[in-house]
Amino acid sequence: QVQLVESGGGLVQPGGSLRLSCAASGRIFSMYTMGWYRQAPGKQRELVATITSGGSTDYIDSVRGRFTISRDNAKDTVDLQMNNLKPEDTAVYYCNARNWYYSPPHDYWGQGTQVTVSS
Repeated sequence: QVQLVESGGGLVQPGGSLRLSCAASGRIFSMYTMGWYRQAPGKQRELVATITSGGSTDYIDSVRGRFTISRDNAKDTVDLQMNNLKPEDTAVYYCNARNWYYSPPHDYWGQGTQVTVSS
């Protein structure tokens, strides 16, 4: 039911910033938990940040203080502001929507956007 599309990735030097955006189509977006995941070459996909329908956020330790996740339920978007980027942040970043109505929850995924941090 939900389609997600990410944008905003690209090549940036260490210390630079990028803002990723995820646009969702479908109903009841405001009730979903939203998240950003990433997968670096040769590594497992990891959860980067989440934001609940009520606006509560969480981050993995490696990005806390540098990344900010936000959502605009009226516009059906979720963003990830990434500051002070490091080479270790290089990965494909995926937008995730989780519908907690189901047990187990239903997950929806975007196509991913490449973020490369390199000098």
